[in-house]
Amino acid sequence: MQSESVDDTQTARAFAPAHITGFFQIHDQNDPMKKGSTGCGVVLDGGVYTTVTAGKEIDNTKIFLNGEKVAGHTSKTVVESMTEYPVKVESISDIPIECGFGASGAGALGTAYALNHALSLEYTSTRLNDIAHVAEVRNGSGLGDVAGQVHGGILVRMTPGAPSIIQTDQIPTREREVCCVVLGKLSTSSVLGDKYMVKNINAAGKEAMKKLMQKPTASNFMLCSREFTMNTGLAEDKIIDVIEAAENAGVIASQAMLGNAVFSVPSVTCAPELVSIFSEFGEVLRFRIRTGSIRIV
Repeated sequence: MQSESVDDTQTARAFAPAHITGFFQIHDQNDPMKKGSTGCGVVLDGGVYTTVTAGKEIDNTKIFLNGEKVAGHTSKTVVESMTEYPVKVESISDIPIECGFGASGAGALGTAYALNHALSLEYTSTRLNDIAHVAEVRNGSGLGDVAGQVHGGILVRMTPGAPSIIQTDQIPTREREVCCVVLGKLSTSSVLGDKYMVKNINAAGKEAMKKLMQKPTASNFMLCSREFTMNTGLAEDKIIDVIEAAENAGVIASQAMLGNAVFSVPSVTCAPELVSIFSEFGEVLRFRIRTGSIRIV
């Protein structure tokens, strides 16, 4: 049994990358280790830096995001599943929050890895990854981001569940650019709780996976993602306007799932024409595909 507090101040910092899902299929299970999604997404070099501090001056667990105290249910679940010590969790995000960039999963992973290092818990990466996934599904903040984030690149999730039990594949790629435009926030839980929407998502997700595996390339991933967006009815009018504007310029774009944002993985780079088109609709963000994974910093 652990004691009530840590005598000496202990701290550690970890980075976990963003993840954009292009298409997915929901697999609901009572066991959070088996619950999740199949689909495909891309991991970015932007993400969330999380610092965990433990010490006798901390009397209860507090979660901060970009300097503001938040409920942080997912990160708090991670902490409670790993230790009885109260800790301070401070996350700094260089990606949008609640916009389809997997910020919740990145925060959960960063919390798990930083806490493990700060308290010398000696958990393996496999266990930490699973803890983050379980925290995500229990809090309704995500289904498949963690699996993508722990692998990097363009990951195909062939079976659902925690990272240690799923089957995955990857689309080989260099660290090419990803261009995004953010239009606003969208609650993941609000979509996942709509049974009619879930039915549409699963039908479109199954078809997208079939087409992707017939031609597993980055360009076909974008085509399958765009088709998924259009077939599910998830996209609001403004999302469709951005996608069509990009298409008129010869660029494939799609909605970041689940978020109010559009992304594109162009064949070479984010051309000035694409940046100009995206900038007419909102803030343009440029990343690169991250083929690595989580790190202690």
